[in-house]
Amino acid sequence: MEGIPHHMVAVADPRESWSAARYAAEADKCVQDILRRGKRPVLVGGTGLYLDALIRGTDFAAGSQGTEIRQELQRRARNEGIETLLEELRRIDPIAAEKLHLRDEKRIIRALEVWQETGRTITEHDRLERQQPPKYDALYIGLDFIDRQDLRDRIDRRVDIMVEQGLLAEVKALLDSGLPRDATALQAIGYKQFLAVAEGTATTEEAIAEVKLRSRQYAKRQLTWLRRNPDIFWVRWQRQPNFPEGLQKATEYLHSRGLC
Repeated sequence: MEGIPHHMVAVADPRESWSAARYAAEADKCVQDILRRGKRPVLVGGTGLYLDALIRGTDFAAGSQGTEIRQELQRRARNEGIETLLEELRRIDPIAAEKLHLRDEKRIIRALEVWQETGRTITEHDRLERQQPPKYDALYIGLDFIDRQDLRDRIDRRVDIMVEQGLLAEVKALLDSGLPRDATALQAIGYKQFLAVAEGTATTEEAIAEVKLRSRQYAKRQLTWLRRNPDIFWVRWQRQPNFPEGLQKATEYLHSRGLC
């Protein structure tokens, strides 16, 4: 990686279920280590929830994958139906319930889990969390394309390259290794669609089209999330990114903020 140390790469087994809470806890160890060595960490990625959790130092409400309370709520969802749990949440936390749909089973269970473990609604927990100052004083640089079609075209080319480099073979190898088909890793964009190809319920052409569509939709959601942050300094590309110019703009921005 051109001499630059990278962290938090290949740290999870495909069988593991990760969360923003676990990411923030593990990544924070790396950040603290870098700072102790007198260096400055650079966070790179597009998952706004995870980045915000780390920078803000979010104090996640109690509860983690596999707790007895969560297992019991999941059992009730199977036996009684998620409608019953959502109705229960409406009585406890109508504000949170109003934001959730029956398809949001994980969030419904999570909200009830927080209430049962802490005696505090998830709405109250989130309100108190927002009042806390961020743990880290971060500067943000965002990348985007001036013409949205250029971004879409770039996403489509990336999907084509992933397929050419063996996406289907990778999915088959994961299945052959014993990874359950309902594993979280196989629900990711790309894996999920080519799982259908591996199982014979979709053609490669159908999967490619679906991966491109879902990737473009995800990119749109990422940009929507990022645009809520007024502190982001945006570098906007033409169809062909001008990396020297982008580096210059980013450096000037950091210099103006006293960082370099």
